[in-house]
Amino acid sequence: MKMNRVWNVLAVMAAAVAITATVSSQEKKEMAEAHMIVRYGDLKWTPILKGCDLATVSGDSSADGAPFVVRLRCVDGAKIPAHWHPTDENVTVLKGTFLVGMGETFDESKLQPMNVGSFVSMPKEMRHYGMIKGETIVQVHGMGPFKVNWVNPSEVQPPDAPAASAAKPKS
Repeated sequence: MKMNRVWNVLAVMAAAVAITATVSSQEKKEMAEAHMIVRYGDLKWTPILKGCDLATVSGDSSADGAPFVVRLRCVDGAKIPAHWHPTDENVTVLKGTFLVGMGETFDESKLQPMNVGSFVSMPKEMRHYGMIKGETIVQVHGMGPFKVNWVNPSEVQPPDAPAASAAKPKS
């Protein structure tokens, strides 16, 4: 009889340890999946193209198969030369007007305006280009790696360099 009690106590203890481990694992998973708030003022903008900056909102756009969200902020008149991506690209206009066209060469007559709230999804490898009307912010989401392949790299205008006078100390 005593041996049965010992086994019962050991069984209860083993079950308690297993339940504790499961609950702890579930709590860690829920904490890892907790919601995330990103405020506009906390975004870190990086110049990527003349008149356009990029900020990561969520995820790692360079990681293979990982979800990501980035934002592109451009000034009025900025042009995005023809390019394509190795993965699907999903774009939502948050501010301004984003003009988008399909094809291997920039053709202003084929641009279609997308206003606030508009969405476009471009399948991987589809050649497309864009132009900005007014200050514009678009949000891009998809699965990484997010890479831009320029159809004609000579058309790409690098971001403006910082003013030389700002870096020089006054004599």
